[in-house]
Amino acid sequence: MQKIISLILAIPVLMISLMAYGQEDERFFKAAGTPANPKVEVSWNKYYTYQGIDDICNKLANAYPDLVKLESAGKSYEGRDILVLTVSNFNNEEPDNKPGYYIDGNIHSNEIQGTEMALYAAWYLAEMYADNDFIRELLDDKVFYIIPTINPDAREDFMHEANTASSPRSGMVPRDDDRDGLVDEDGFDDINNDGIISMMRRKNPFGNYRSDPENPGNMVRVEGDTNGEYEILGYEGVDNDGDGSVNEDRQGYYDPNRDWGYNWQPDYVQRGADKYPFSFPENEAVRDFSLGHMNIAGAQSYHNSGGMILRGPTVEGGGSEVYSREDETVINTIGKLGEKIIPGYRFLTIWKDMYSVYGGELDWWYGALGAYVYSNELWTSYLMFNDTENRDRYEFNKLLLFKDALIPWKEYDHPVYGKIEIGGFDKNFGRLHPGFLLESDAHRNTAFCIYHAYQTPKLEIRDIKVKKLNNSLRQVTASIANTRLMPTHSGQNLKYNIDPPDYISIKGGEVVAGMTVLDEDNNVCEEQTKNPGRIEVENIPGHSTVKVRWIIKGGKEYTVSVESVKGGRASKKSSE
Repeated sequence: MQKIISLILAIPVLMISLMAYGQEDERFFKAAGTPANPKVEVSWNKYYTYQGIDDICNKLANAYPDLVKLESAGKSYEGRDILVLTVSNFNNEEPDNKPGYYIDGNIHSNEIQGTEMALYAAWYLAEMYADNDFIRELLDDKVFYIIPTINPDAREDFMHEANTASSPRSGMVPRDDDRDGLVDEDGFDDINNDGIISMMRRKNPFGNYRSDPENPGNMVRVEGDTNGEYEILGYEGVDNDGDGSVNEDRQGYYDPNRDWGYNWQPDYVQRGADKYPFSFPENEAVRDFSLGHMNIAGAQSYHNSGGMILRGPTVEGGGSEVYSREDETVINTIGKLGEKIIPGYRFLTIWKDMYSVYGGELDWWYGALGAYVYSNELWTSYLMFNDTENRDRYEFNKLLLFKDALIPWKEYDHPVYGKIEIGGFDKNFGRLHPGFLLESDAHRNTAFCIYHAYQTPKLEIRDIKVKKLNNSLRQVTASIANTRLMPTHSGQNLKYNIDPPDYISIKGGEVVAGMTVLDEDNNVCEEQTKNPGRIEVENIPGHSTVKVRWIIKGGKEYTVSVESVKGGRASKKSSE
């Protein structure tokens, strides 16, 4: 009897729980282009620590086991996993047999928002797969390899230790930058212990700066006969070792984006390179991962800042990786679309519009792997007011951030300079998106990546024509189309034979002869005498068709298949 009473009393609670569950979807009205009720809820208006990144990656892999796999590409200098998310439909084809697209961020440790951009792409693809036809087709055909952060150690340092907006730029491997025989002897001195390296100023009637009366935190340069008020002393800190330098030798300066083994030059040619290419474990891990996934046809690396979509070559003349005419068409078509997708961003060539870069990641992806690659410099002051003229960060901080990004100037008694003031912008503003603009830019940059990935090759066997010849012989002609912009082999790929040719094979009878059709109207063909059942095709260009032909003895139904490292696979049976 007691059990019956307990059961009756539990029914209302159970009904309330079921009603709440059933009404869960009623809490939202779907906004266009966004998952209304995601399985993995993520706030995209903040930056995640390594623990937060790991948590999001694991939740995505657990929530979508048929779409998302999590693995490690290797270990960082301090022993953290270089996390990799593989996103694709795992049920219709082995992902590594599909055309691949690669995304990474945070190679420079202070350029942290590339991680959120990369994570957003993985999250968005998984969450939208069930409800969006375009995303579903994309993940059925392609595979995304996403490394949210290449440099997790120094990312943690940037967030948790006293830094400027521009430090640390390298990783955590110690270096003696000033060659005094010591490493890590100075570091940044957070002399006011607020967790941020701010600016120092000192009152000086002959100084070159004064306080802006409209924005008192702003220092403006003195012009004309205007009296000075302050001198700027630089970032807060002291000279601990008496060598005249402040804040040097922290982790040592090197640039992970000068460490890649293509067009590499040593430090005396370009500061930031180390002793040899792939000196550091993080880049070495990415190198090994990429060489194990040669199906990657397109790639994206995220940096900050400036609002740029950057393309190669990175050195004048391009070294050995000068883009072919066909490659120019591909890279420019997609890049110019990016300017439309991401307002305020400019499509630029690195060496021509900026400066030369030796041993950069962008060169590695195109030069060594033959993939079409871009490097986006995230955040531009255009986004503050959507205006090319008004880019006043002090006004933006006042009107939209309510002065949250500015540290008020406060007095401090410096051991060398005496009475000074410390203040200025926080390290989370200047190179980084404010929270409310982060998700918008993440979506736009992800959209650019999606369209880039969409244009990786898609191969289709359009038709198979069977013609009866004498006796039991048949002539079988197949048309293989590439319906996307990218060829199966870039110009660099063809030049250096990075990938093997595409293979088109036939089953269903004894192959007597095999050939490539050069001119079908005039019956001009090029025969392949060795292994004629598996025709080798050097390249299948974008938006084009190649034709192959076999002379077959016996059989009635034939299956034609195509295999391409970067173009994927397709097969089709002939009709009776």
